[in-house]
Amino acid sequence: MGIDLGTQSVRAVLVGDDGAMLGSGAAPLGGSRDGVRHEQSPDDWWEAARTAIGEALRDRPAGPVGALAVCGTSGTVLLTDGAGRPLTPGLMYDDGRATAETALARERGLGVQPTWALPKAMWLLKEFASTSDLRLTHQPDLIVSRLVGRRTATDSSHALKTGYDLTSEAWPHEKLSALGLDRDLLPEVVRPGTRLGEVGAEGEAATGIPAGTPVIAGMTDGCAAQIASGSLGVGSWNSVLGTTLVLKGVTASPVHDDTGVVYNHLAPEGSWLPGGASGVGAGALSRAFPHADPAHLDTLAPAHEPSTALAYPLVSRGERFPFLAPDATPFLLGEPRSDADHWAALLQGVGHTERLCLDYLDHLGAPQHGPLTFTGGGSRSAYWNQLRTDILGRSVHIPRHSEPALGMAVLAAYGAGAAPTLADAAKRMVGLSHVLRPDPARTARFLQPYLRMVDELERRGWLPAPVATHARTRADALETP
Repeated sequence: MGIDLGTQSVRAVLVGDDGAMLGSGAAPLGGSRDGVRHEQSPDDWWEAARTAIGEALRDRPAGPVGALAVCGTSGTVLLTDGAGRPLTPGLMYDDGRATAETALARERGLGVQPTWALPKAMWLLKEFASTSDLRLTHQPDLIVSRLVGRRTATDSSHALKTGYDLTSEAWPHEKLSALGLDRDLLPEVVRPGTRLGEVGAEGEAATGIPAGTPVIAGMTDGCAAQIASGSLGVGSWNSVLGTTLVLKGVTASPVHDDTGVVYNHLAPEGSWLPGGASGVGAGALSRAFPHADPAHLDTLAPAHEPSTALAYPLVSRGERFPFLAPDATPFLLGEPRSDADHWAALLQGVGHTERLCLDYLDHLGAPQHGPLTFTGGGSRSAYWNQLRTDILGRSVHIPRHSEPALGMAVLAAYGAGAAPTLADAAKRMVGLSHVLRPDPARTARFLQPYLRMVDELERRGWLPAPVATHARTRADALETP
């Protein structure tokens, strides 16, 4: 079983060792947004998880569940008491309120961003300083502790944005203590794929998962999607398009980035998963067209290639990848001729940003010789998949199932010993649906809008000049036969 705590819903899947989907369930999540602030109720996570798990188990075959793992949104954090009861809201992955705390952490040599869990934990500690017996808790930890019946270790993937040092695989206690994060506040950390415990009697009563089911340490949703893509070889990349856009790849060594825009997760077996999370994505579509039929607008969008307008479709204020700009705002240059033209501009804007992300990774020297895979909710749109493929000008693999919950099922199988390596588990459980090839004529058609977006981002002072220059140079190289 894999459980994915997303932004808009919780998903649970039950998967056979051969990758057959035996059950799935989902439950919606709501939240509160106010400017740069984004909160959700931790109790809502649990209730939604119970519903999704119940649906996934409804028609399951007789017999035990081999193992489960849970993923969550990267950088989402809260404070609980010693018994695991929430004392604060969950500050979500894109909550950007902790700018002052970010500056303090950077002064201590910690390369964090305002949306990372560490500065948000500092903010929470300041707001709840009078409360005793506090524990820092990552989003999946809450679900795991309720399933197991006690506080467990967290995984190093979710701990990364809280300041955990993946190179030494230890908390930098001296630096964190100076920022107010004492040892007692911090959880024990283990590698993903480590057995955390078993589902207890109360966990079974609440969810229907059989008591004794092994619970395996998970990874963040972006890493989970990377596993679900099946692209686990060096040079492979996965682009996860959901509410926002996340790119993750596989490298033999960490990708170095002084700005902290690209950061590196440690895979269970020691390779590295560098990547970054952009603020653009499908959330901008639902914000602009809250009651629209996406499939219908997709049929109208081809008449607007390229759109008369140029969009940078941020979901909320602030950008994290391919550049760091806390004050960046969404923009739309030009006046769309119709709703369909506006829709097309947003779809194309995500594709342009995706191309810039890959150009930035190339600027850092990250290898990209392996396959590129599309996963996430956005990959359910066949039109958008082909559009993005054409904008990027490279072939794209589409997996049979494209969701982080599947990645957690694969990780659970590996962690429970059902496969000798994570790649072996993925090879058995992840299937390829089809491969998309770019249309050179459409790639050429979208080149000028892409370069115009690069120019505009640089003009606004968000995109550093060396990165903009590299994007233009790479475009020239790809255009030249």
